[in-house]
Amino acid sequence: MDYNELGRTGMKVSNLCLGTMTFGTQTSEAEGHTQMDFALSNGINFFDTAEMYPVNPISAETIGRTEEILGTWNAKNPSKRGTYILATKHSGEGMQHVRKGAPISSKTIGPTIEGNLRRLQTDYIDLYQFHWPNRGSYMFRKNWDYEPTNLNGEAVRADLLDCLEALQIQVDKGNIRYFGLSNESAWGTSQWLRLSEDHGLPRVATIQNEYSLLCRLYDTDLAELSIAEDVGLIAFSPLAVGLLSGKYQNGVVPDGSRKSIGPDLGGRATERVWLAVDAYLAIAQKYGLDPVHMALAWCVKRPFMCSAIFGATTISQLEHILKVSDVTLSQECLYDISQVHRAHPMPY
Repeated sequence: MDYNELGRTGMKVSNLCLGTMTFGTQTSEAEGHTQMDFALSNGINFFDTAEMYPVNPISAETIGRTEEILGTWNAKNPSKRGTYILATKHSGEGMQHVRKGAPISSKTIGPTIEGNLRRLQTDYIDLYQFHWPNRGSYMFRKNWDYEPTNLNGEAVRADLLDCLEALQIQVDKGNIRYFGLSNESAWGTSQWLRLSEDHGLPRVATIQNEYSLLCRLYDTDLAELSIAEDVGLIAFSPLAVGLLSGKYQNGVVPDGSRKSIGPDLGGRATERVWLAVDAYLAIAQKYGLDPVHMALAWCVKRPFMCSAIFGATTISQLEHILKVSDVTLSQECLYDISQVHRAHPMPY
């Protein structure tokens, strides 16, 4: 297992992060605890969750359940809390099941963190992330029609400063250690960095955005910002919600899979995606690689990568995923991957 710097925090995290968003729906509490034990014993020291989890589906009745499952594991394993990095998130504006869709603000941050800590049964959170920005985002397929024409820069900066000042209070209390973003843009991240520097407030450590062979919005402006400012990417959906495994090709929908719950895979199951996946599967076959391992091995070696979040609904899936640590992609394989990307850019 390789380890990367978590921004400028001085902490190092495994280049693979255990995602927990199905803990409480597709993944039972017992199975989730087994995965946490196995991941930790195999070198993964980074777990990610959120107050709104679990998903598949999201419902008012299950909000917070995933954090509770991590919390019962923490309660059973108090000596292990200091051995891993725990990341969670504050939901953004519009999530009606949480605070009736209220935006992130100094009024919500303190009470929300208290709720996170209570459910997680811990005294502190290592990385506290804002799940998406109040002003909106071009993530989740909104990039095709994104028009930030009504953006008021001064109003946004006032909102960010209000949040940073509230975060500083939580850092001073010892409730959180560091701060990260999610579903953010290059401009938005630059504003957070500017304000933290100008006012001596918590600095952005990481950005958690979608990134995979099939979704490479991060490759230009955000990539440059990541490297120049030491704000690494925490990639979610590096397997494109299972598409890159090949399990959905030719109309197959495995029982209990994400596609069996949400047929369009969050807007990813487009006509063009199947050709792209076929092309990546052909590369894996050409080089004798498991397609899951190829996709993850490519992702974790990107120059701006901090860690790639993966999810597993069973321990057998987790065991299989962790074998990627033994995989190195040849220059020939990487060249073929770049050619497929040129032929099939952003298929969703």
